[in-house]
Amino acid sequence: MTRHVPTYDLYGERTGNAPDFWLHCETIPSRSSLHRYEIGLHRHGNFFQILYISAGSGDALFGTGQVKLTPPAVVTVPPSVDHGFRFSRDVDGHVFTTLASHLRLAGEVGRFVAEPRVTSLDGDDPDGAFVIATLERLAAEWAARRNGRTDLMEAYLSSVLTLTARLSGRADAPPEGAAARRMEHLNGLIQQHFRAQRPAGFYAEKLGISPTHLNRILKVATGLSAHAYIGRKMIDEAKRELVFTEMPAQEIGLRLGFADPAYFSRYFLRETGETPRAWRLRERARLAAQSSE
Repeated sequence: MTRHVPTYDLYGERTGNAPDFWLHCETIPSRSSLHRYEIGLHRHGNFFQILYISAGSGDALFGTGQVKLTPPAVVTVPPSVDHGFRFSRDVDGHVFTTLASHLRLAGEVGRFVAEPRVTSLDGDDPDGAFVIATLERLAAEWAARRNGRTDLMEAYLSSVLTLTARLSGRADAPPEGAAARRMEHLNGLIQQHFRAQRPAGFYAEKLGISPTHLNRILKVATGLSAHAYIGRKMIDEAKRELVFTEMPAQEIGLRLGFADPAYFSRYFLRETGETPRAWRLRERARLAAQSSE
C-alpha cells in the first residue's frame, strides 16, 4: 500500500494561498523540538530548502534512502521531493526555505540543486569556511530585517549554492577528475602569474609535478605543450584587453611582461596572424555588427 506523503509549506503547516515571501529562516531546534526531533516524510510543492547543520547529528531521509548527518554539513532539498529528518536533541543550525521560482540557477549549479543532497563542510577549507560564514550571515540578515537586505540575501544564497555545488563536485569526483582539478589549478596559477612570464617549470613546481608530466597532461587535454598553452593564455588576455579597454597595444604588451613593444606585436602576429591593432579593429567591427542585428 502506497503511503501518503503530505505536502506542506513549512513542516506541519498545510499548503494554503500563494506565499507572500521568497525566503524564510528559522533554527532547526525551533521546529524539530515541537515534533520530538523527528520530521516525518513530507514534501514542498513550491519551495527549495537548505538546512545548515552546525551541531548535533542525525539522518536525512530522501524517499526510502537515508544519509547520515555529521556537522558541519549542508542539506539541499528541491521541491516535490519526499524527505524527512531525525535529529539528536543537541542539534543546531538553520533552515532556509525559499521559493523555487526565485532561484535562477543553470549549468553545474542547476544540476546540483535538482537532486536532494547532503554536502559535508570542512571549516579549514577556504570554500567550506566561506559557506559556513555566509549561511550565518544569511540567517543574521534575515533576522535583522534591515533596509537593502533582499539584495544581500540573494547574493549570499547564490554564493552558498554555487560553492556547495563545487564542494559536492570535489567529493563526488572520480579519480580521473583529478586531471580536471589540476587543469583548473593550473589556469588559476597562470592567471595569477602570467604577467611575470613564468616558465613551464615554475607552474610544474607549483603543481607538485615534473615539467615532463605537465607537458604530458596538457598534450592529452589540449594538444599543446606547456609552453604553448601558457602562451595561448597570454594571447587570450591580450585579446580581452584589446577589445574591452582603450589601452594602446604597447601598454597592453608592457602589462603582459613584454619590455619591448615591437616584440609584443611580432609575438601577437605570429600567434594570431594579425597585428594587435588589426585584430582589435576587426574584432570590434564584428561585435558591433552582431549587436546591431
